[in-house]
Amino acid sequence: MSVPTTGPSKLKKKHIRVKHQKVKLFRANEPLLSVFMWGVNHTINELSHVSIPVMLLPDDFRAYSKLKVDNHLFNKENMPSHFKVKEYCPLVFRNLRDRFAIDDLDYKESLTRSQPIPDDSSGKSGAKFYQSYDRLFILKTLTSEEVERMHSFLKHYHPYIVERHGKTLLPQYLGMYRLTVDGIEHYLVATRNVFSNHLNIHRKYDLKGSTVDREASEKELEKELPTLKDNDFLKQGVRIDIGEAAKEKLLETLTADVEFLTKLHLMDYSLLLGVHECGRGEAEAEAARARPPDADTDRDTDSDSDTDNRHADGWGYNTPPDSPRGFGRQTSLRYEGIIPELDIYAIPSQEGAPKKEIYFVALIDVLTHYGVKKQAAKAAKTVKYGSNVDGISTCDPEQYGKRFIEFVAKAIEGN
Repeated sequence: MSVPTTGPSKLKKKHIRVKHQKVKLFRANEPLLSVFMWGVNHTINELSHVSIPVMLLPDDFRAYSKLKVDNHLFNKENMPSHFKVKEYCPLVFRNLRDRFAIDDLDYKESLTRSQPIPDDSSGKSGAKFYQSYDRLFILKTLTSEEVERMHSFLKHYHPYIVERHGKTLLPQYLGMYRLTVDGIEHYLVATRNVFSNHLNIHRKYDLKGSTVDREASEKELEKELPTLKDNDFLKQGVRIDIGEAAKEKLLETLTADVEFLTKLHLMDYSLLLGVHECGRGEAEAEAARARPPDADTDRDTDSDSDTDNRHADGWGYNTPPDSPRGFGRQTSLRYEGIIPELDIYAIPSQEGAPKKEIYFVALIDVLTHYGVKKQAAKAAKTVKYGSNVDGISTCDPEQYGKRFIEFVAKAIEGN
């Protein structure tokens, strides 16, 4: 009798040891990121025990989950022993993730398996940006005022996403958090990355459809991948060469989104455009294949004890993965082109285009309300540049939206 009982019990023990680590470590260079990783892991685990409601109620848009941790001793070299984590509107964001076809366990894995990577993108607001280690998600720091605006926006944004069946170029908001570390409150919002996690972006533009003060600064131009602006775009004569059918589809979605923002009296948003040059991408993949196999195995920090498994799956730092799980080492160095389930913002150039390119197009910075501050900014710019200047970025939402759509439509035609 001892033989059959011993066998299964050993198997069972082994199964439990592999599936459930007793201690999951969240190592990061910044205590804030360690707490964020811990918080996402905790909140997603907690949500898995909450039944999915038939419909969201007004209270769900005001709800939050909140946790205070004191004397947190394990992993103390990486995490503070006292911190607080607050997740805003957990059921609303879970519903949004579902509508954007993002599985909660995949979301948790991307944000907790290894520390988020600082991104040198920065706006006028001085916000900090991070990418998840697999480059699928973006984290952006918010101010407390922006958190209030997000709450107000969510009440309209969620029904709009439902109505559009998730078909939108608006940011895909996936979670919003407040983290208190050393008595200081930090706010973060998670969104889907507009750009591909496996195709390099070779040129990047932030377009508002205005021409006054709309060129990249000297400091910006020094970056490896500078964010260029409207005047740079026009000077370079960039053509978004996607053909009539794709253009019609893109403008239909963009027009619906802009009308939605106009109704909410929002303006000053941008079209984020990333251009991947296919020929250059193939050459980069060829160069990556030629590198010694151990050239991309080093990484500054790892999130937990399954580091070795990550490298075994082909997740080296210098060779971004093709997808989060499901695309192993055998394809990680091959030039794939568009992977539809990952590259949802991607539009290929049309057949017969002079240059084979892939465009990544989405709306960003959509929360600016045309209030007293923006009206004062418009007045100041009008005094400086004259009332007849049409290219001032600060204008009322209807005028802004109309000019924005016209600019994009013209850019696609390449006139």
